[in-house]
Amino acid sequence: MLSLGIETTCDETACAIVRDGFEILGASISSQVDLHAQFGGVVPELACRRHIEVIAPLLVQTLKEAHITLDEIDLVSVASGPGLIGALLIGITFAKGLAWTLKKPLVGVNHIEAHLYASMMSCGRENLQFPALGVVLSGGHTSLVLIEDIGRYTLIGQTVDDAIGEAFDKVARIMELPYPGGPHIEALAECALEPNFSFPAGVVKACPYYFSFSGIKTAVLYHVGRGGGPSKLVAQDKQMIARAFQEAVFSDLFEKIKRTIAVYPVRAIYFGGGVTQNKELRRRGGLELSLPLFFPMKDMSLDNGAMIAGLGWHVWKRTEQDRLFTLEPETRIPFHR
Repeated sequence: MLSLGIETTCDETACAIVRDGFEILGASISSQVDLHAQFGGVVPELACRRHIEVIAPLLVQTLKEAHITLDEIDLVSVASGPGLIGALLIGITFAKGLAWTLKKPLVGVNHIEAHLYASMMSCGRENLQFPALGVVLSGGHTSLVLIEDIGRYTLIGQTVDDAIGEAFDKVARIMELPYPGGPHIEALAECALEPNFSFPAGVVKACPYYFSFSGIKTAVLYHVGRGGGPSKLVAQDKQMIARAFQEAVFSDLFEKIKRTIAVYPVRAIYFGGGVTQNKELRRRGGLELSLPLFFPMKDMSLDNGAMIAGLGWHVWKRTEQDRLFTLEPETRIPFHR
């Protein structure tokens, strides 16, 4: 069964064609980093305009790469949320038009669930292990999720304020680094000497599996201010701040992952989201966690159409419910069983 995946939740436009949930036949992504870098973050109106410009050509490019025609597609899958409402509407409207024209079923896919599925696609059908712990680390979300099977989830913990990727970007902005900030923070941290200071991890009272990253960000802001502001920072200062920040964030993350796997009988850990590209995260995971770890392939760490197409196949197999006339964008979608 060939599933077409369409992704427009934020600032990447993506299409992909996947056979039976795992085999990627073609995939195309149009990034908007160049468009938003000058503003230090995503501008929703500009993001929507770019989605409209590139989505149809991107589909043509994907079909060419997969060596198939539109008529051969069996299922249309589209990210229905969470995300920017305007961006979601563009993808869903485009997908509905395709499904109507092709007389094919349409399913909506939870974008955050798809990030976890990206690591499942990367490890292969034969290596899937459940129950498992899902760790979502992206610019908009940070969650710990019990995965009993594909489509069966229980939320364990999440951030109460900034997402982990958002914290990276905001700290980079405090130090006047380019957007997106994550790769720049990582590069600086790799070169840093051992800092003689540290930043505190956030504590969420009575919620041991929840995260709070806004306090770390504020601590960085005050530290930079005491030094005279970002213009006064020399290269070594930036490196040590980046290392101390990254150390605080990842130490908090792994402490809560360890706390979780000590309580929940999971057999593997699946990571999803753009922050999973961080090499220090992967290195520490291999050293500190005893369970099998699965990360998405590089091309599937960020928003992409393959994870939408692949998970869409599972959604259809589970429900066989055509959402052509009922699917609407959802800016928030809770994890559920």
